[in-house]
Amino acid sequence: MPPKTRITEDMIIEAAVRVARRDGYEQINARTVAKELGCSTQPVMYHFSTIDSLKRAAFARADQLHGEYLMRVSPGVDPVLSIGLQYIRFAVEEPQLFRFLFQSGFVQENSLMDMIRSEALEPVLAVMRESAGLDAEQTRAVFLTVAMFAHGYASIIANNGLTFDETLIAEHLTLAWTGAVLAARQENDDESDHSRPGEPL
Repeated sequence: MPPKTRITEDMIIEAAVRVARRDGYEQINARTVAKELGCSTQPVMYHFSTIDSLKRAAFARADQLHGEYLMRVSPGVDPVLSIGLQYIRFAVEEPQLFRFLFQSGFVQENSLMDMIRSEALEPVLAVMRESAGLDAEQTRAVFLTVAMFAHGYASIIANNGLTFDETLIAEHLTLAWTGAVLAARQENDDESDHSRPGEPL
């Protein structure tokens, strides 16, 4: 007889992600994950004493996959537009994982400001900062505007309310990005004007 496969923590997490991807994060439990792995529930419960801890580990892995997906920048396409479209495309291709990440309550950040200061976002912000020629705080403000716009589209699509029209969405994302960058630059110019010393009497 061949030796039994040792079930590792990583194997369990990957199996839980597959369950979430196919059936929704609500279906992650010891029984469904064990069935996915073709084993008993004992290894699952050995590595994860609670289902909540298993779901959180699966969430972290799904978040990593999402970040990798966003950074698949299309050649010849503006990097910011490409990231925005990837965000929405993820909701089209992975609606269950999108719901897990953004509609399950497992996100660790307590606010939008926590989210945009997350380490996981640094590669995205670096691309945006270079493209727009803004400082770090301005880039975060612009990101928040564009992200909320993209998130609205993605949420509707993930919940089957809207067909993915890449051309139309690209036009809207470009307008949102351009407008947010112009607003940030204008604010910067206004602050510079106010900081200049007054003319001598």
